[in-house]
Amino acid sequence: MKDLKEFDIPFVGLKEATHNFEYDIDNKFFETFNFDEFNNSSIKVTLTFVKKSTLFELTFSATGTINVPCDITSEDYDQEISSVLPLVVKFGPEYNDENEEILILPHEAFQLNVAQFIYEMIVLAIPSKRIHPKVIDGTMESEALRRLKELEIKEVKTVEETDPRWDKLKNLITEKKT
Repeated sequence: MKDLKEFDIPFVGLKEATHNFEYDIDNKFFETFNFDEFNNSSIKVTLTFVKKSTLFELTFSATGTINVPCDITSEDYDQEISSVLPLVVKFGPEYNDENEEILILPHEAFQLNVAQFIYEMIVLAIPSKRIHPKVIDGTMESEALRRLKELEIKEVKTVEETDPRWDKLKNLITEKKT
């Protein structure tokens, strides 16, 4: 986490007001968390930090793209990301992050590292099933799909040949009903 010092917010020196912070997130950020599911990423995160006398109100918003493989075709594509994460920071006797909407910092804390919150917000913004947009609209062209088309059954035989003995038995059933 030593590489994430740029995400430290020393709130002791800030005035009671609204402060804005901006971060450009790429794959180097995710590498510090040992997360390598993205081929490439370009995300802009804006943090609105409202300092009040007894608490802080943080609103993270992220927009951008990540390049990921499609779960169906394994073709890479750019997935749009858009997410908002509100967070309230209060002070207490000890650190507590059990509640996902409220963070409690110890009274002696003087700075807050927001990298973990940014990481979680972005990772949770990714759809659980990643589907290439061309798969959805039916215009996907890939080697796998081309090969499947070649192996597709061209025509289906609709004529069924039956055993004449069974035909006689079927006639017995229909004759019995009439």
